[in-house]
Amino acid sequence: MGLLSLAIWTPIAFGVLLLALGREGQVRTVRWLALIGAVLGLLVTLPLIAGFDTSTANMQFVEKTLWIERFNIHYHLGLDGLSFWFVPLTAFITVIVVLASWTNITERVNQYMGAFLILSGLMVGVFCALDGLLFYVFFEATLIPMYLIIGIWGGPNKIYAAFKFFLYTLMGSLLTLVALIYLYNQSGGSFDIQTWHKLPLSGTAQTLIFFAFFAAFAVKVPMFPVHTWLPDVHVEAPTGGSAVLAAIMLKLGAYGFLRFSLPIAPDAAREWAWLMIALSLIAVIYVGMVALVQTDMKKLVAYSSVAHMGFVTLGFFIFNDLGVAGGIVQMIAHGFVSGAMFLCIGVLYDRVHSRDIAAYGGVVNTMPKFAAFALLFAMANSGLPATAGFVGEWMVILASVKFDFWVGLGAATALIFGASYNLWMYKRVYLGPVANDHVKELKDINCREFLILGVLAVAVLYMGIYPKPFTDVMDVSVAQLLQHVAQSKLP
Repeated sequence: MGLLSLAIWTPIAFGVLLLALGREGQVRTVRWLALIGAVLGLLVTLPLIAGFDTSTANMQFVEKTLWIERFNIHYHLGLDGLSFWFVPLTAFITVIVVLASWTNITERVNQYMGAFLILSGLMVGVFCALDGLLFYVFFEATLIPMYLIIGIWGGPNKIYAAFKFFLYTLMGSLLTLVALIYLYNQSGGSFDIQTWHKLPLSGTAQTLIFFAFFAAFAVKVPMFPVHTWLPDVHVEAPTGGSAVLAAIMLKLGAYGFLRFSLPIAPDAAREWAWLMIALSLIAVIYVGMVALVQTDMKKLVAYSSVAHMGFVTLGFFIFNDLGVAGGIVQMIAHGFVSGAMFLCIGVLYDRVHSRDIAAYGGVVNTMPKFAAFALLFAMANSGLPATAGFVGEWMVILASVKFDFWVGLGAATALIFGASYNLWMYKRVYLGPVANDHVKELKDINCREFLILGVLAVAVLYMGIYPKPFTDVMDVSVAQLLQHVAQSKLP
């Protein structure tokens, strides 16, 4: 079994094992098994980091086996610079989420941990799949564990939020399946994604395929105006669900644009770039303003995620190397920062059982260590230099100014809005005198919580101070993608 298969199936195997233990399984054993599965899933990605060749845009660690012979479907895996970092990032966030859920999940612990490990393996599969149908299977299968996580362990309106999440994402994906079948027929019976990249297509066909993919990927990102499911889902999801959703699942849609929309329909991508840029700027500016007026901490961070992902799609569709690389860096940075933001909200919610900003005040007086971490992550979410949040945003803004000054100016307003809503929330929740008895009785973070937030803080600072290892991996692949998109595929 190759390294990529190990990265996919190790967490899934442990997830199935946990489900098989049944509800009678000892909770302590379940938690340790979940942690062992998550850590092993992370360890198998280390040889990938050590062995990845940054000088080539070719697929690496390739595995290819005939899966369904009648339809020429292959179990085909591989990584290039566009997908590489998302595999270790997914494994890393899985370890963090298992640790963060150690004590705050007390019912059906085996099912909760099992669902997360299975979800982790499926998401890694999405980033590794080089067969169109295999990608679709992994992409759709991620809905099931996340639907269960929201629907079983969520808040009071969990059923409504779970159905909304499932329907939005499933309806968008159906059009993608139609596009995949069309490409299969046009290519003479192949689901190979790299073959589809070379397939000549008419302008009409490219436009239809582009919008079929858009239906699935824009919902998943989520882009304006199909972003409305995200705040509801974040509010109702348990802390671990919110962290995984923001850190990894939103990236599946953005990655889909890179792997499918741009290389398969390059003429349509260039023709409709103005629409993608406009929607991205609306997400950055309008949704950033919406975040300013939120009174629920989770909703505020959820809207900020929509605004930050607007940066990603903006970077992709201005078609220069700095913008595309900046979009990918922003995806990785957002994985660290948004995950940390939701975990911080979870720390407060576990103690006070409220996400309302007005329910807090003066937390720094009773939880000084926690307040210091929260300040770092809030600043990273605002795009402060020397933090991970700065690098991708700055690259996209520079690329946008190079593309068009007014587009760059619109993108730069995100720095103002981001600083405003993050500082406003931090001031209301953490600073000032102790607001009430609930805050007065708060205890500072324990060793486990300190370890989780400390590891995330190191990742945020390392990526902000020394982003070169992240950008070096993707440079060659980004250059090849842009060269490919610049060439017409019209027959």
